[in-house]
Amino acid sequence: MGRHSIEEAIFIQPVDVSTLNTPLTSDKTTTLTKSESSTLPISNNVVTSMKHSSAVSKKSYTNGLTTNRNIRFSLKTPEVPITPPTTPPSSCFTNNKSPLSVECLVRARIPTNTGELFLHVYRNNKDGKEHLAAVYGDDIRSKSLDASRPSESEMDRIVRGAYTGKLRPGQTRSNESDIPIVYSKLHPPPLVRIHSECFTGETLKSARCDCGEQLEEARRLIQSEGRGVVIYLRQEGRGIGLADKLRAYNLQDLGHDTVAANIFLNHPPDLRTYDIASLILADLDLTSIRLLTNNPDKIEQIENDGVKVIERIPMIPRVWKGNLDSNRIGHEMDQYLKVK
Repeated sequence: MGRHSIEEAIFIQPVDVSTLNTPLTSDKTTTLTKSESSTLPISNNVVTSMKHSSAVSKKSYTNGLTTNRNIRFSLKTPEVPITPPTTPPSSCFTNNKSPLSVECLVRARIPTNTGELFLHVYRNNKDGKEHLAAVYGDDIRSKSLDASRPSESEMDRIVRGAYTGKLRPGQTRSNESDIPIVYSKLHPPPLVRIHSECFTGETLKSARCDCGEQLEEARRLIQSEGRGVVIYLRQEGRGIGLADKLRAYNLQDLGHDTVAANIFLNHPPDLRTYDIASLILADLDLTSIRLLTNNPDKIEQIENDGVKVIERIPMIPRVWKGNLDSNRIGHEMDQYLKVK
């Protein structure tokens, strides 16, 4: 695998999964009733996709890995067959025929030991999760957050973060300068990292992945420029959820790689989608970006949604830079990077 890309999944040969004992997907699609859905209500101040979702709003991207019943991956058949758990996949999306929409609920200034950022919390009508955008720079603003809402007071706007400048004790107006908010296109395309949640790698510093290192490096690069965005998507374990991710860890201890473990848990190799990230970028009025990624599928998805990626900046694993921590990064990290 070339060092210019660590997330490009390069698999060797097609395998007909109909010959495997474990089906990849169910023939039935679970439909949620209105009372069962955890979807949050969306107001009129939303950024909406022009594409209407189908019965299941998961996009039909294949990541170059799945085509109908053929999966392109290099998979060793285990010597001892493993019966997959009967637990269904942990991630299900709301059955919604409306266009996908996002809305910024609130933003707040977050001071850190390396600088300041504004954390934005988004809701959507797809999965009910709170996705995030860490924004560096005063000129990048959320259009759905700044939009006025019925019957709100100035204090309402301040509390949800729809103010200009910096707050000070005793402030009562959201825009004390009375200067209209302008979403300027004059600034150069910012650095952007679209990052999927990884509790084990970011919080526990697991050596099974380099997710935590990529997030730290992305923040460092963006802070060094003083302007940019980290979009943090709640799709743990490449979209399978934390519980199934830990089941996959147990399978890895039995000798299976990441892809094989997902297959045995009735998941495709990668369930991640980036349509919500595309709408968050649109809400921040960012139509052209420089993307920090090694994943060509990520670029393809967001460009299909109308975001122009003018430059790709590769994310180089720390282990490839020679800063090897022998106490943490070893055989398991090497195996993970080979599979990626």
